[in-house]
Amino acid sequence: MKMLFILPILLSLTNCGVLEPVKDSAVHHVLDPLVPYRSLSSSSPSIAINRPSIPSYLDRQQLVTRSGGQLQISNADLWGEPLDASLSRVTASNLSRLTGSMNIQPVENFTTLDYTTLLEMRIARFEPDDSNQMILEGTWKLQPVSGGDARDHFFSIAAPISSPTATGRVNAMNQALERIARQIANSL
Repeated sequence: MKMLFILPILLSLTNCGVLEPVKDSAVHHVLDPLVPYRSLSSSSPSIAINRPSIPSYLDRQQLVTRSGGQLQISNADLWGEPLDASLSRVTASNLSRLTGSMNIQPVENFTTLDYTTLLEMRIARFEPDDSNQMILEGTWKLQPVSGGDARDHFFSIAAPISSPTATGRVNAMNQALERIARQIANSL
């Protein structure tokens, strides 16, 4: 019977030291559009940006770097949103600002089929290389909603990494996304 009274006291004393708050030291990064903001006044082009396909090793919360065939996964540097969602959001924003169209959005933002074209991207590589450049490679195509064939466009973009930190890498990723948006906008 004494054990029933002593056990809760012992448990409460041990919990006081064990269950202390742990500080989260992780940094959460987000991609941002670099095309300067401008007032959006046009309704065309009307483009839905599909979430791009990305290599499975990049499809995680942690920032990943591939070097010499090995993956380096950072538990201290995390994405603030899924990478594919971030890529479609930033691409849509960059394209909207370049064209002045308020009808360029990630596909999940459309409530009806109010767009005429779907942008599909397949990213094969989005990582630093050995010469301190962020490499963005893959294909994109503008698929008409009304049907018909669309041609794949291959892209390979290099953006300088200003700092060896994760923030420097994310800034270089933003630059690469701005450049691909300009390439796509030039084809409209």
